[in-house]
Amino acid sequence: MKMSSLLLPACVVLTPLSAVADNRLVTFDGAIGAIPVASGVGGGATATTVNLNNIRGVNAPNTPWTIADFQAEVTADGHLTANGKGLIFAGGNTIGTSASGGAAVINVFATLICENTAPFTDRNTNAKGVPLAANGDFAIDDVLSPPPPAPSSCATPVLLIRNAGNLNWFAAGIQNFGTQNSQ
Repeated sequence: MKMSSLLLPACVVLTPLSAVADNRLVTFDGAIGAIPVASGVGGGATATTVNLNNIRGVNAPNTPWTIADFQAEVTADGHLTANGKGLIFAGGNTIGTSASGGAAVINVFATLICENTAPFTDRNTNAKGVPLAANGDFAIDDVLSPPPPAPSSCATPVLLIRNAGNLNWFAAGIQNFGTQNSQ
């Protein structure tokens, strides 16, 4: 009798958690900061060819960025929550800061791209973005527009954190395939 009375509340509590897990489209644990140049050849007296590190049609910034920590989750209905820490410049005169030469606060937003080849569809949170704190921290809690496709059509998702001003990407989420330990 005591055992069955304890199991009933446990089942009630577990049901909503499994329902939430079933609605999850993709999670990201960690991120890669933007490196503007993907490759280059030449130099000196010869012409230099530079390949920019553009991702699925989204331009790279002119200066490298780094990010200390990142977690994000996208649900099948397009709700996105993302928390980033330490998104800062990784080079140039503004290294170690999140402000462009002491300019106004930079706002960031998220873009989910499911397609691996063109044409790409940018599924964005509010493009006005959220403020990037002086230490590079940010939190996004928004809905993607347009909403994501069915999970079977989003096998290679890329989540980009972008500059609301010039639309360049600053960081790319690392997809969690269930083998990573979330912090």
